[in-house]
This record gives sequence, C-alpha cells and structure tokens, in this order.
Amino acid sequence: MNSSESTGSIPRWNKVYRHGDLDDWKYPGPALAVLGHPISHSLSPVIHNAALARMGQRFEGWRYFAFEVPVSELAEALPLFHEKGFVGLNLTIPHKVEALTLATSVDPLAQRMGAVNTLIRGDAGFSGRNTDGYGLQEALKQDLKVELAGATVIILGAGGAARAAVVQCLEAGCRKVWVGNRSADRLSELVNVVGGENTSLATFPLSNPPQDLPENSVLINATSLGLKEGDSSPISLSSFPGSLKVYDMIYSPPETALLMEARNRGMHTANGLSMLVHQACQSLAFWTGAAVPVEAMFQACA
Repeated sequence: MNSSESTGSIPRWNKVYRHGDLDDWKYPGPALAVLGHPISHSLSPVIHNAALARMGQRFEGWRYFAFEVPVSELAEALPLFHEKGFVGLNLTIPHKVEALTLATSVDPLAQRMGAVNTLIRGDAGFSGRNTDGYGLQEALKQDLKVELAGATVIILGAGGAARAAVVQCLEAGCRKVWVGNRSADRLSELVNVVGGENTSLATFPLSNPPQDLPENSVLINATSLGLKEGDSSPISLSSFPGSLKVYDMIYSPPETALLMEARNRGMHTANGLSMLVHQACQSLAFWTGAAVPVEAMFQACA
C-alpha cells in the first residue's frame, strides 16, 4: 500500500483526523501522530513519514498522522491514543503547557522548560520530553550561523515554545536573554517556571524593547502571531540595530510580517522550518531508538 492511499479501513497519513476518529481507529502498524489546534498547516506527517521510508524494513509499517484536537479535548484524548497503541505523539500549539500535567512522567529538562512537545508511550501512559530547545539551537547554527554560547537573545512570547527557547538559551550559556510579551502576568509565570534567579534573564514589555544591544544579537519569535493570514508583527523592529538577526519559529507561511520587515531592513532572517526538522529528528530518534536520516526530512520539505 502506498502510504498516501487508503485501503479499506486503514487510515491515510495525509488526512487530518479528529479526536472522534479514534473510536474506530484500525491502523495495523505502529502509529505516531501530531496533535494541535489548528493542525492542517503542519508538515510533521510529511517529514516523519519521509524519514521512516528511508529507515529500512524494520520501520516499513510505521506511519505518522495528524489530529486536530482542541485544548478542551486533550485530557480526554490522550488516554484514547494510548489505548489505541500509538507509540508516540508530538504536541504543538496550544498543547505544550497543558500536557505537562497530563503526562505520567516528565523529563527534568522538559519540566524546567514548563512545556512538553514529545510524548513517549509507556505501560501506564505517555512520558513527556521536549525537543524544541534542541531543534532551535541546531536551526540557529545552521540558518543564521549563531552559536548560543555568549550570545544576546531576544525572545518574543511567554507560552510553551518561548519557555523551551529561554531554557535552551540559558543552558547553552547565552550572555543575556531578554523575554518580551504583552501580558506581564504571563511573563512573571515564565520567569517563575524557568528560574528567575538567573542574572542572565530579563523581561520587557513589547512596547519598550531593550536598547543598546550588541552587534549580531538574535531576535526569536516564539508567539503564534504570523500563523494566520493578515496577522500583524508581534513587535516593530524600528528601534533594533541593523545587525540584528531574526528567527521566526513559524514556517507556514514561510515569510511572516516580522520576517518581511526584517528583510526590508536588510537583516538576516530565517523561518522555523529547520527548527521543525531538527526537533522532529530528535523526537523520532526517541520513539524508534534508531538513527534518523535528517536529510530525508529536509528533502521532503523542498
């Protein structure tokens, strides 16, 4: 069977499923999935299935699916995914923080990040890990030639993706990490989660960005502003130095309003496609225990 076709009751990997579809789930092989709301834009099934197709006969029957799951249904859905035998799950907006309390156990790094994006099947449920930080660090190195050690980083947002980014930056030895968000309460919550005693960490309101940044500082958008057509930029770049490098975790659309403004100002930019690939590579390695062909994932995105 071609992985993009349906035979009888066998689910198709290139269709978006819903929570209710689990009631009659019939896929006979090892299944993986990404859960989010919205999820139709996700490239995760494409890149994971491309990698699995290159991983040899041992993984021939493995498939990765996409499920549209509103946040109000996540707690009910996860036990069903476990009951139906799913080997692992990825979580995207808006589930990364919520899943922290729903996993049977959480890896210490993910606990510190206050967010989970990867669930691994266990006897009693799913254990939680976070591969976003790894994916971001590899993406910055590959796309913008940025090494986090000693860097000054400005992160926009205070949700699950932002928390992972902050912790990864601190773990990697950034000289200074600025975090900006519209809601001061959400900022305070993030600081409490990741450890406010770290002197390298500072916060700011989006209306008053940090000044006198060093050359080649990096700005990372970890908000969802840009996912929808017509979304505005989360921040104006008018007060930032021209040497600023701008990374947007969003990859669809490939150029958000933030990246367009940055490009027009002559700044080096990159979108979140490489972060998606590198975090996916680590997730798939956790689930399979095998080497993952990252080049197959990048080729599937082309």
